[in-house]
Amino acid sequence: MASQSPPSSLDHALRDVDDYVLENGSEDLSRDTFHYIYELVQNGNAAFRENRMEEAINFYSRANNIKSGDPIILSNRSAAYIRMSQYFTHRTPSSSERRPLSGLDPAILAELGLKDAEKLVDLQSNSAKSYLLKANALLLSEKYEKARDVILSGLQVDPFSNSLQASLQNLERLSSSSTGKSTHGQPERNDDFDCTLCLKLLYEPVTTPCGHSFCRSCLFQSMDCGNRCPLCRTVLFISPRTCSISVTLKNIIQKNFPEEYAERKQEHDGLVNVGVDLLPLFVMDVVIPCQRFPLNIFEARYRLMVRRIMEGNHRMGMAVIDSSTGSLAEFACEVEITECEPLPDGRFYIEIESRRRFRIIRSWDQDGYRVAEVEWIQDIMPPEGTREREILQELTSNAAESARSWIGRAKEAARHDQRRLEKLASVEVMMPSLRDPERFSFWLATLSNRRPSERLDLLRIRDTTERIRRGLIFLRQEEQGCRIQ
Repeated sequence: MASQSPPSSLDHALRDVDDYVLENGSEDLSRDTFHYIYELVQNGNAAFRENRMEEAINFYSRANNIKSGDPIILSNRSAAYIRMSQYFTHRTPSSSERRPLSGLDPAILAELGLKDAEKLVDLQSNSAKSYLLKANALLLSEKYEKARDVILSGLQVDPFSNSLQASLQNLERLSSSSTGKSTHGQPERNDDFDCTLCLKLLYEPVTTPCGHSFCRSCLFQSMDCGNRCPLCRTVLFISPRTCSISVTLKNIIQKNFPEEYAERKQEHDGLVNVGVDLLPLFVMDVVIPCQRFPLNIFEARYRLMVRRIMEGNHRMGMAVIDSSTGSLAEFACEVEITECEPLPDGRFYIEIESRRRFRIIRSWDQDGYRVAEVEWIQDIMPPEGTREREILQELTSNAAESARSWIGRAKEAARHDQRRLEKLASVEVMMPSLRDPERFSFWLATLSNRRPSERLDLLRIRDTTERIRRGLIFLRQEEQGCRIQ
């Protein structure tokens, strides 16, 4: 990392790191082990003082793996994380264009520095430097009020700390300049408060390291097509998972334009929580209830959709183009995203579980992906207490026994195939209660590999008995080889 002076903010704790004292050995460690830790910390300190922060962090982390919770190691690594975060946050656009960096997110580095600082405060609550480090990390996330509270807590411990007093004055100046408050009343409503992407009042504003502000959702929708600032084309290394809203700017807008901001919130909520009978659609394949599988989301339109879903109820519809008609199939299935991992290149790795089926009444495009008005579909079940219900329940129990026997034989046949055994176990654990014959009938069908057209037929059928019978036929067809989906 190139040499650069830290910005004039709460940087008192970042100017140097603490040396390890070789004489202060630990009773829990051998002399050789302690000497090795000492060398790691000293090498890290040398790298820190030469502004080679990545190298310094590597040395500190290796030392921490051997002796976790050591105050000096935590303090030095926290300072290195924060210095790196400050460097990338204040890096000039021209530097970014000449030498793009990858995999380094200022927000993540600030979070890592904060974690170490919080542990340090717990270990050394009487140390002014612990509070200074924590305040620095909070400042980088624009959490000014929390940073101020931390400094005040430090001053209660050490009222005469010049570093803490100077930091409080610096923070107050920084907060005052950030709020842009004027003695001439409220700011006039002009284009300065508009997002240059949607041309509306900024909602949940994010300020990039290059100094431009956008609606959070607008910025990341733009970044689905590239990792540059939409205005100045500076390379950006931020992600939705770690990027913090500019709290100060948001408060200014919300306070001075409350009605317009409320309208923007209502508009945003309408995209995130589409309604009870409305679902965003992922058009890929036919899914039936009681399935679980992973997906990689890489198309820009679906990345936008997943971000909105994860801010809402985590649910979407899985649909398919019907090969017989060439249009969207009438029946589909709701799925819930149970795991969602944003990847460094902007993709999402998600895990989903299928829930209810539905019929599409109508659908339309919204920002590139489909949204549908749906009607939830259920089987026509015989009433409780009737002879027909008893027959259905008996059929379900017998089918469950057949399924368990089939799984047992499949496991025996696959005893040397670890992947097959894992798939069998994953399917087996999804088996629903036998008191719900409809869901059981779908689970029974998941044991076998079926073509999309066959799965689509299963979604259309509203007769549980017929679906169970088909499931048993599928099992008999699958018996040779014991294949599962």
